[in-house]
Amino acid sequence: MWKYWLGVALVILAVVVLMSGCSQQPSTTAALIEDKTYPVTPTSVTVRVGIVTGEITDMKVTERVEQGSGRVVSPAKLTGTLKLKNASTDQSVRLVSGRIQYIDTQGRSIAMVDGQQEPAIKFAGYTAERLDPGHEATQSLEADVPAEALKPKKLREIRLELAYLPSPYKQERLSFPVSIGKQ
Repeated sequence: MWKYWLGVALVILAVVVLMSGCSQQPSTTAALIEDKTYPVTPTSVTVRVGIVTGEITDMKVTERVEQGSGRVVSPAKLTGTLKLKNASTDQSVRLVSGRIQYIDTQGRSIAMVDGQQEPAIKFAGYTAERLDPGHEATQSLEADVPAEALKPKKLREIRLELAYLPSPYKQERLSFPVSIGKQ
């Protein structure tokens, strides 16, 4: 019987020791990060560059900021969808590259700040880089936005420059006589 009470006492002692050693430490609150979205007006535009037509849709600018302090955690990014179409009837187009520029109210390019990449569009894969007549290519668009462009009445336009190589496109028919089986 005394062994039973000794076991109970040891269990109680172990619980008391564990409880006293596990005092709660003051918790540090993690900074909440939120997405701050800037509307782009218009949200969609139709574009034409030579024989390439297109549309940029669902445009918006988003940056990540620390709630309360307003400190920018992740710089602003322009996102959207870029759809290009070869409007030619007799030329194929090889898409080489693209570049985005942010133009201020005086018509000058707004410079990127340190740590931001020059906005470029890279076309990858056979189907995305070559457009035969009437064909389309669609890809996501994501580009850094300089903080200066976010200021009210500072940004006048966004310029999209495309580099492409047109090449003649011919479709011809070739017929030749054949027979199958014994003659």
